[in-house]
Amino acid sequence: MPLNINSEQDAQYAAEFNADVTREQLAEVYAEALAGACEAKNLPLESLLEEYDSFIEDVFNKYPKFETVFSSIMVPTEEKLRMIRDIFKGISEVFNGFLNTLTRRGRLELLRDINRQCHLLNNRKKGRVPVLISTATPMDDQTSSNLVDQLRQLVGGEPEIRTIVDPDMVGGIIVRVGDTVYDASIATQLKKVRQQMIDRSAHEIQSRRDSFRNTEGN
Repeated sequence: MPLNINSEQDAQYAAEFNADVTREQLAEVYAEALAGACEAKNLPLESLLEEYDSFIEDVFNKYPKFETVFSSIMVPTEEKLRMIRDIFKGISEVFNGFLNTLTRRGRLELLRDINRQCHLLNNRKKGRVPVLISTATPMDDQTSSNLVDQLRQLVGGEPEIRTIVDPDMVGGIIVRVGDTVYDASIATQLKKVRQQMIDRSAHEIQSRRDSFRNTEGN
């Protein structure tokens, strides 16, 4: 099943006529189109994503040459279509149509980007919010559970948490929700305190200069 033609045209127009379009924006267009194709077939997006993730893991990650061939403009479109038809015989109708559409549009290099956008789209539909948490040391289960409860209220949904342990942090925690960063690290607090002290000292020096000048003027 091919993707919705309007979405295809939108993506193609963006690619050819808008020099400012980003890979992320183009991938988002195709992700929306793929979600629409799933809906038309009454196929849950999550089910399609399992197949999509498996394709990325079992084909691209294990056999990087496939990704190179798919992304190469030197390989004819018909040859890529033949590979999809002959090698990937077990894929679903929707995913097969998706791959064929990308092939004909010369957009197979966006497969990873579209996969990422599909996950973001599915998270939004399910009310899940990606959250990145950085800590100096691993959190214990109780701390993690308490943080999740607080984040539910903060993000207004179900937080999908990914954690990073950064030994360079001087204690504390940094929580990133989209473009917003909630920083409670000691290192950052120390920097803020230091900057406040510098600003205060500069203000006092300037005040003394102004006072001295006023005295001289009198």
